[in-house]
Amino acid sequence: MPQSITLPPLSLYIHIPWCVQKCPYCDFNSHAQKGAIPEAEYIRHLLQDLDNDLPYVQNRTLHSIFIGGGTPSLFSAKGIAHLLQQVEQRIAFADGIEITLEANPGTAEAERFIGYRQAGVTRISMGIQSFEQEKLQRLGRIHNVEEAVQAIQFAKNSGLNSFNIDLMHGLPNQTVEQALNDLRQGIALNPPHLSWYQLTIEPNTLFYYRPPKLPDDDALWDIFEQGHRLLTEAGYQQYETSAYAKPGYQCRHNLNYWRFGDYLAIGCGAHGKVSFPNGEIVRYAKTKHPKGYMQGNYLHTQSAVSVAERPFEFFMNRFRLLEPVAKQDFVQLTGLDLAGVTENIEWAKQQHYLVETDRTWQITEHGKLFLNELLARFLD
Repeated sequence: MPQSITLPPLSLYIHIPWCVQKCPYCDFNSHAQKGAIPEAEYIRHLLQDLDNDLPYVQNRTLHSIFIGGGTPSLFSAKGIAHLLQQVEQRIAFADGIEITLEANPGTAEAERFIGYRQAGVTRISMGIQSFEQEKLQRLGRIHNVEEAVQAIQFAKNSGLNSFNIDLMHGLPNQTVEQALNDLRQGIALNPPHLSWYQLTIEPNTLFYYRPPKLPDDDALWDIFEQGHRLLTEAGYQQYETSAYAKPGYQCRHNLNYWRFGDYLAIGCGAHGKVSFPNGEIVRYAKTKHPKGYMQGNYLHTQSAVSVAERPFEFFMNRFRLLEPVAKQDFVQLTGLDLAGVTENIEWAKQQHYLVETDRTWQITEHGKLFLNELLARFLD
């Protein structure tokens, strides 16, 4: 039986499922917009969904909120303001709460940034993906390069605490120099946070059924190695596998995920995790399709995280981060003894995947290259 658990910080994820059109690489729970979006009705259901989850709060304040999608910036600033006001009436906000909203860099949505800030949003995350028009079209993006640059300027001038841009590399027919040129343009615009992802082909996407020609492994390695150097020289610190930030601008919401924190989840297909002082940990998912969700059928699945699963779940998150992992966090957040993972930790040290001190573990540069093999040890 697990021991008692120290309750971690609590975040809230809110999923808004609509977008203008589905991108061919996207495996997120998103639905192409057909006609008017039922904004007010969906917000009403989000709040009813949250009401059902309030017992999970357990006297905590909200550490962060992330409004993701889909394209949440299809919702009006007035609608987002109402949603956030109603959330705060139900759960107290921590001082300095981070509230992120994902936005499309199209001009119409970018012009709403000041409205979103006035609604309570403190941080915008924009899916730029590329500064090359041909690549944007291949990815199914509906914005153009000029709109992307303009959106970044809107974000800079809107009074937000921070903003993020997403860039992708390893795109169809992309050369090393094209990928690095995208990154140079992103760096030149000086965002506080830059997420730099390699394109992967996921099942149930258009790219999966019609695979494009992607760069080979040697090219991908050159892109990462040279790109990492460019980001580091520009003052960005890599704090997670695909996340770089200027000092003090790490995404606090994502850090809470990776540190094995708790998060409520409302909206179509949203996934949540909640711990309890008695040692129980529960994961749950909400109904994926808007039609079922908006009939009031919010909860889709819920299951306890077993004792056997917890080491893998904990390390799968923590080893994405480059910071040291406090051993005390493992004990307090999983309810397990260190003795249960000693053998696998020793193996990882022998492989030079981890280094250990009296109080911490830390993944090595070598270990990052073999992360899947390292994590597999904790599946037993």
